Amino acid sequence: MISSDNLKTKLSMKYPSSWWGGKWREAMPSGNGTLGAAVYGGVHEETVLLTHEDLWHCTKTLEMPDVSDRLPEVRALLEAQDVHKAQFVLQDALLEAGYDPQIGVPLPLGDLKIRMPVHTGFKKYSRSLDMETGEVCVSWEDNGRAYSRNLFVSRPDNAVIMEIRCDEPILELDAWLCQHDTEEPDPPTDLKKHIPDQIETDADDTGLIWYAGRNDDGSDFGAVAKVIPFSGTTIPAVQTAEGGEIYVNGAERVLIVVKMFTQSERHKAWPELKRKLDNLVMDYHDMLTPHVVAHKELFDRVKLDLGGTPDAHKLSNEELLMDAYQGDVNPAMVEKMWAFGRYLLISSSHRGGQPCPLLGKWCGEYLGFWSFHMANENLEMIYWQALSGHLAETALPLFDYFDNMMDDFRENARKLYGCRGIYIPSVTTPGSGLLKTIKPHIIHWTGAAGWIANHYFDYFQYTGDLYFLKTRAFPFLQETALFYEDFFTVDSEGYFQSAPSNSPENTPGNYWDGEGMGQHMETTMNATMDFALAKEVLTNLLKATEVLGHDESEIAKWQAMLERIPPYQINEDGAVREWMHPYFDDNYHHRHQSHIYPVFPGNEVTPTSDPELFRAFEIAIEKRLQIGISEQTGWSLVHMANVYARMKNGNQALECLNLLGRSCVTSNFYTTHNDWRDMGVGVAMYWAPFQIDANMGWSAAVQEMLLYSRVGQLGLLPALPDAWPKGHITGLIARGGVGVSIEWDVPAGKMSVELYSNGRTQSLNVAPPSCFGDARQIELQADQTEVFTFERSVSESKIEVIS
Repeated sequence: MISSDNLKTKLSMKYPSSWWGGKWREAMPSGNGTLGAAVYGGVHEETVLLTHEDLWHCTKTLEMPDVSDRLPEVRALLEAQDVHKAQFVLQDALLEAGYDPQIGVPLPLGDLKIRMPVHTGFKKYSRSLDMETGEVCVSWEDNGRAYSRNLFVSRPDNAVIMEIRCDEPILELDAWLCQHDTEEPDPPTDLKKHIPDQIETDADDTGLIWYAGRNDDGSDFGAVAKVIPFSGTTIPAVQTAEGGEIYVNGAERVLIVVKMFTQSERHKAWPELKRKLDNLVMDYHDMLTPHVVAHKELFDRVKLDLGGTPDAHKLSNEELLMDAYQGDVNPAMVEKMWAFGRYLLISSSHRGGQPCPLLGKWCGEYLGFWSFHMANENLEMIYWQALSGHLAETALPLFDYFDNMMDDFRENARKLYGCRGIYIPSVTTPGSGLLKTIKPHIIHWTGAAGWIANHYFDYFQYTGDLYFLKTRAFPFLQETALFYEDFFTVDSEGYFQSAPSNSPENTPGNYWDGEGMGQHMETTMNATMDFALAKEVLTNLLKATEVLGHDESEIAKWQAMLERIPPYQINEDGAVREWMHPYFDDNYHHRHQSHIYPVFPGNEVTPTSDPELFRAFEIAIEKRLQIGISEQTGWSLVHMANVYARMKNGNQALECLNLLGRSCVTSNFYTTHNDWRDMGVGVAMYWAPFQIDANMGWSAAVQEMLLYSRVGQLGLLPALPDAWPKGHITGLIARGGVGVSIEWDVPAGKMSVELYSNGRTQSLNVAPPSCFGDARQIELQADQTEVFTFERSVSESKIEVIS
């Protein structure tokens, strides 16, 4: 075991997974982006959930009918204020044409099982995750002897690797591979029919275990495991038991290495995996070392200290949660949660792979609830931390995913709305980008492409990758703008009109019945978010042409389109309206904050660009939290934290994290959609789906609180809460490709900043918190590091240049 000494990056628990009927939800995750392993932590019988990012099932793709001729009817009904009838026109047309697709869900590949005898009962139990190495450890004592199981998912070897140890050569265990357990004593009939069949498992006297199942597309999936026992230099006897088990007796340590396959034929895949296993150096330490080098290179690029004490970092997850339930989240927990979100992104998103879905790469259900890619909030939130967190390569799967389905997105635009360009459904899964969910609030939200386009352009702003801008970001922006050009109509005042429209998943106040999650009547006109997204797309296109050059006639067209976007409206409460149409009243009782987009995650409206309008956005978000706290979710609270960070309100941003920490965090620090325990914080649901988005959003919020950036502009510690008077963060990246490290001590009135410009000379406006003086204009030379020291008693900063 290679253990780091940094307690900030270690999660420790005193209990095994304990969520009845779903222990995978509290398992400890390890992953390399492609493979996932989730360790339950049982002493007598250990379960390791095995997953593969390419393994999905229950997908049904059909030929999509053309229903675009019904669009005029929808618009006419909306104009006549017959919104309930308008809501179902396109859905009914698709159903009448027999369109009944299925979106698809991740398929658990299987389980690695370890059964060990219990003698006098366990003591000194511990379950931990070292986020700097990706290593999960379960340890305990039994009958005076120390036992441990360590596991990681290797990046270089693309395998799950486990070592089981005892301090005496008395290890006795059974090991086998099997189909993943539903954990339900009597699975419902509709679930049973989706559990794969043709399961085959076997073992041989060389220590190999074979396992395979048949997916619903006719392909096989499975794994091969190799079990190697050691006792000093002696290899004890290995016996084959019934059911494809390997029995080991009298060992001091046992190494188990698992390789997986998908979309193949088992009798071809098994020998190939065996050959790969034979070529590995079968030593735990020797396999762990190169993996740690690769993993740490990503994880350690950014380091954070918010004042968590060594004693607090020694506390278990359970103890930190109990502390959070009393009020404020301990800074040590904030640091660990930030590190965990970072760890989860690194472990579930890698160059050349699939993007991270809502359940991450560790789905332990056969019909995983909300396990898809949801692009009306959640998918974007998963990747908010990537660019500023110096993890740009983890965002590449997002762009690959959408680039590879552009033809499907064009077909959606054409057959739903008769438009050119692209329409991205808010719900997608790998394999097809066609509309698969035909509920009205999915059909009528046209903003997914616009929101994803922000990530494309931001990737260029952070990395300066001109080739990416020219070949990927600019074409994507063009296709998105082309849809708006055809989809928007013009009203009597010369402004664009968006119909049908949807402000994600919210019902206008004059149509809401005061109950439920808000999805009652969602088909509207002129959702504020529609125009905020369109404005951003067009603005970014024009910015891109300044770099790339372009046809003047198209530039003029985009400029003219910008002028037709209506101005934001303010309601009688002084808040920005969620719908820019008089038919629809605001509804603060909702979790989505879509109309706040121009402040965050957009960058259009700032405190200085338009103070009066900015205040209207502040009021809108304040109303959401004050009036609708019982309608919030785990992810909506971290969205609010990011919004408040952009609004320079650090105390309120931290309060949103406090609320999340005491309502929607489980013992392994996974975040849930809601608090299922009737505590009044969040929507009332009888159970709480695990969702990885709030984990990622937490990391993004902390980074937003400590650094704001536009190209040419840096805001240092823009939303520093009172609870973090001292600290440092190193390795952040700002727009413009600037490396930023900050150390601060508010009581002492001192702050030092280190800036680095990679390959570019640029002029920067650097704004410290007001207590540290005024903003300064800095010329940052290419490939040089400049260190700034700000002191409250000194009117000008001190600058040191390091070549």
